[in-house]
Amino acid sequence: MKLIITESQKKILANYADNERPNESCAVLFGAANDEQTTVKEIFLTQNIEESPVNFTISNDELLKVYKTAEDKKMQVVGIFHSHPNSEAYPSETDKRFMQSNPVIWVIYSGVTKDFKAYFLESEIIQVAIEVN
Repeated sequence: MKLIITESQKKILANYADNERPNESCAVLFGAANDEQTTVKEIFLTQNIEESPVNFTISNDELLKVYKTAEDKKMQVVGIFHSHPNSEAYPSETDKRFMQSNPVIWVIYSGVTKDFKAYFLESEIIQVAIEVN
């Protein structure tokens, strides 16, 4: 399994994360997915209503808009992005709980190392390779 993302999409997410500091930023990734790969085609930047450096929540109203937009564009929601402004790009215990109810690829950006890492939860956390186009 791998995630395909463009350099410009990575820049958009990194800039958004850096601008939202000290709080976590979040976004929803649209695209296409199969068993071998997930391709990000569009990014939907969302607001972290918690305004927290260690948690994020997307409002229900915004989530409804996200799913309607994906449907209108005939795309799937293929991933959830968020930043860890002050830590590594690895899922926290809170992330792991939410990954169970959101079975898509989770992309995490570290504000410390400036790394992007992607994960998927099956019975355990699996790191997903990121391919930049």
